[in-house]
This record gives sequence, structure tokens and C-alpha cells, in this order.
Amino acid sequence: MKARATVLTLALCIAGAAVCFAADAFMGTWKLNEAKSKIGAGSPKNTTVVYEVAGDSVKVTTDGTDGDGKPSHGVWTGKFDGKDYPVTGDPSTDTRSYKKVDDHTLTFINKKGDKVTISGRGVVSADGKTRTVTITGTDSKGAKFTTTAVYDKQ
Repeated sequence: MKARATVLTLALCIAGAAVCFAADAFMGTWKLNEAKSKIGAGSPKNTTVVYEVAGDSVKVTTDGTDGDGKPSHGVWTGKFDGKDYPVTGDPSTDTRSYKKVDDHTLTFINKKGDKVTISGRGVVSADGKTRTVTITGTDSKGAKFTTTAVYDKQ
């Protein structure tokens, strides 16, 4: 009987965590709205960004182009706790950290080694249909750039 109660309690905890992540405004697939965006020269451009639950963490997958216009694909899995977690598939970034400011706002930092290459802020609209990401960074040639990317929820 105790084993059954323990299994049921564990299942409810896992379901509760999944519901909390599912209700997160960032979860889902976001497509770049180029007409509303201002992509700086030398700036990477993520055309699709997917936020999804990965156990007790979040997985963020980005597809687009790098600052030189070459195709890019990156995957980050971690928590919105401000700590650095590894990024795979992106030669310009080793780690990324996300920090949740409130239910609709995240800040993030990309690093190559110990050097910050990009920092930014993502804000989901009150209706949950639009995400605006503002970033500043330094491209591979050392030039500074600023970008405001607007995404539509799919």
C-alpha cells in the first residue's frame, strides 16, 4: 500500500511540474516576423525558436543564420536560474544562461569561453502571441551590433 501511495505521489508531482512548464508563456514554437524586426548587420538571426519541457529543465532549439549568413542550429538545455549551461551546435557560443524576471520576461547571456558575446531580454506579450527579443553583442570580427527580433507564436 505504501509503494502504491509513493508512486501516485511521485506521478502527481511530475504532472504538476509539467503543468507549470506548460503554462509558461515562453513554451512553444516561435517564428521570426522579419517585417516587424530590426536585425543589425553582423547579427545572428534565429528564424525559429522552440521552447519545450525536458524533464525538470527547459530545452531551447534555435534555427537560423549566424552573423556571416551561414545556417545555424543550436540546442540549449537548462533552467531559468541564471546559471551557465552548455550550448551545442553553435560555434560562436559555448554556454548560455537564462534568468526569469517575471512570468513574461527572461534575460539571457551567451558566452564563448569566459567572454560574453551576446546579452539580451525576451518579453512575451500579455496575450501570449508575440515575443520580442532585444540583444546586443559582438560579432566574430569584433564589431558591436544591436537587434530587435519579433516572433509570432505558432
